[in-house]
Amino acid sequence: MSKVQSLTTVDVRFPTSLTADGTDAMNLDPDYSAAYAVIETDAADGLAGHAFAFTIGRGNDVQVAAIRSLEQYLIGRDVEELLADMGATYRGFVYDSQLRWLGPEKGVMHMAIGAVVNALWDLKAKRAGEPLWRLLSRMSPEELVQLVDFRYLSDALTREDALQILRASEPGRAEREATLLRTGYPAYTTTPGWLGYSDEKLARLCREALEDGFPQIKLKVGGDLDDDIRRMRIAREICGPDFPIAIDANQRWDTRDAIEWITALVPYGIAWVEEPTSPDDVLAHAAISRAIAPIPVATGEHAHSRVMFKQFLQADGMQVMQIDASRVGGVNENIANLLLAAKFGVRVCPHAGGVGLCEAVQHLSMFDFVAVSGTMENRMIEFVDHLHEHFVSPTVLEDGHYVTPLAPGAGTEMLSQTLIDYAFSSEPVVVA
Repeated sequence: MSKVQSLTTVDVRFPTSLTADGTDAMNLDPDYSAAYAVIETDAADGLAGHAFAFTIGRGNDVQVAAIRSLEQYLIGRDVEELLADMGATYRGFVYDSQLRWLGPEKGVMHMAIGAVVNALWDLKAKRAGEPLWRLLSRMSPEELVQLVDFRYLSDALTREDALQILRASEPGRAEREATLLRTGYPAYTTTPGWLGYSDEKLARLCREALEDGFPQIKLKVGGDLDDDIRRMRIAREICGPDFPIAIDANQRWDTRDAIEWITALVPYGIAWVEEPTSPDDVLAHAAISRAIAPIPVATGEHAHSRVMFKQFLQADGMQVMQIDASRVGGVNENIANLLLAAKFGVRVCPHAGGVGLCEAVQHLSMFDFVAVSGTMENRMIEFVDHLHEHFVSPTVLEDGHYVTPLAPGAGTEMLSQTLIDYAFSSEPVVVA
């Protein structure tokens, strides 16, 4: 029997604003950051669980403090008991009355819970000697539904519904795992599309995306309509008339503005429109969806819980679900989101624009393919070519596909030197 010995946190920040990486219409100076968590035990194997909540700079210290506040719920706990029933472990956090009062199940505290839950999944996968996607994919339908909290979902997804979905996909698991190992998982890239890039850089990165085999690119929009038209024209001229180009407004517009702006860009071809308005406004997304159909609306990276995903699906406010590995309450809640998508027949194309998100969310999509939806048709994981070198098991891309990871764990462990080199300090620099 082993015990949790420590929960260590690090405020990690990368100065991506210096090169305009990550810039969009709402986030003009993002510094990709991680509120990083490490769970260590007294077990002889020396394994630790690593995970993070993603932010873009200021406020990362608040997120770190939220994770640190969960220390009292972990220190001294029986590790085998925590890992044996991850459904109960997850519910132990989200059902705690005082933690719920800070949400409930949303915001900084919920993301902190997600980081801790993901760190425990990283530890569980490492102990099993398996990548997280495979660990999840080889669980029985009964084991998987035990991970999900169906409270607030039963009007859209019941435990019986989930079992039916998982049992229906069970017979082809082995073949799909073999396919995944052979082909990897499709990706699209946002690398050309950051709003702060020059036209020349946009053009060059579009050409590189085509050369690298990506089946779709995405451009940030919403700052200035004339600029967006010019940038879309450049991308379209380089990529050709039929190549899919998605656009992402990052919550920039009101409902009427969104419809008018999107209409102006329609002549340049739009694969989907992402986050056209407030990420909390389900009904506005539904109205925009009706107005711009058949162009799909993609959203979800800022949806703070499974309840929001349920409502978006019930209202037909999203036609592309974009889960995020660190926004909700960790792996457990994202399994609920994947099951909801399967129930409503909506494709999942995860958000991964941020440090470590590519490494983390690939496991969820690969699990979805093997054990939930059973398909990769029209599904892609976002890819941005930033900061992968800071991870123990970095994402690898070949011919526009994520290479299926085989290293044990959830892919969320950063290099120890990175944690030293990029640890943020608010202390002023004193020049001698």
